Amino acid sequence: MFSQDVNQTNFEEQVMAASFKQPVVIDFWAPWCAPCKVLKPLLEKLAEEYAGKFLLAKVNSDENPDISAQFAVRGIPAVKAVVNGKVVDEFTGALPEGQVRAWLDKIIPSPAEEMRHAAQQRFAADDVDGALQQLAEASALDPSNEWVRVDSAEILLAQGKADEALQLLESVRDVTIQKDDRVLQLVAQARVAEMAAGGEDEASLSAAIVANANDLEARLKLANVLVAKNRAEEGMDQLLEIVRRDRSFRDDIGRKTLLDVFNLLGGSGELVKDYRRKLAGLLN
Repeated sequence: MFSQDVNQTNFEEQVMAASFKQPVVIDFWAPWCAPCKVLKPLLEKLAEEYAGKFLLAKVNSDENPDISAQFAVRGIPAVKAVVNGKVVDEFTGALPEGQVRAWLDKIIPSPAEEMRHAAQQRFAADDVDGALQQLAEASALDPSNEWVRVDSAEILLAQGKADEALQLLESVRDVTIQKDDRVLQLVAQARVAEMAAGGEDEASLSAAIVANANDLEARLKLANVLVAKNRAEEGMDQLLEIVRRDRSFRDDIGRKTLLDVFNLLGGSGELVKDYRRKLAGLLN
């Protein structure tokens, strides 16, 4: 069954939870609403025709005012698409069938997106080779889908292939994707892992710094080793020292690497705020 009546009792299961598996279209309607009598049967017909590519949840707004309020429904018919628990698109009023189809096609995953999700499931099941193969097929099917590259980079990074992961991440051209928190963290993780993979251990790098406090190359390597060991605070102290001693070193790499670590730590939180203040103090 591809459409059903939904109320307060089953809304969480049939809409919010279900939206993590496929798009859910909520149709807010009422028996007295004339346009609803046109749109509701059309949506029911399309739900059957699309055969599970989306689920139709029909909500009587008169009987379920709390749900209507939750979704800020001010007029009906109101149609909202929910994906992964969030409203991603909506319209109000009875649209012609062609416009409704075009709207549905925007929210339904493309074949490449479906391959992406399947690859994510394979990776979660530890089928790394299968996941990468499926992502390669998705990329061939839709080269413009740059999220495929991000997913591939994440898998490569988990395999310890930081250089390959970074190449993929740096090939992304969509600015919105570049600024996504997940992508910023992956880029930072890849850079730190790549720089920490030089083969020198913590003890030898620390000894080099004791012997020569101005050995900024050793400080940089030690910082990345420490961050890679989840000792971010110690690593950031070394990076701050590089900024303090010579901002021009390797084209201001101390500051740039600090920004990467901030992204790696999620870009916020007390620790990041504290070190942002310390960095700002050095730059003033």
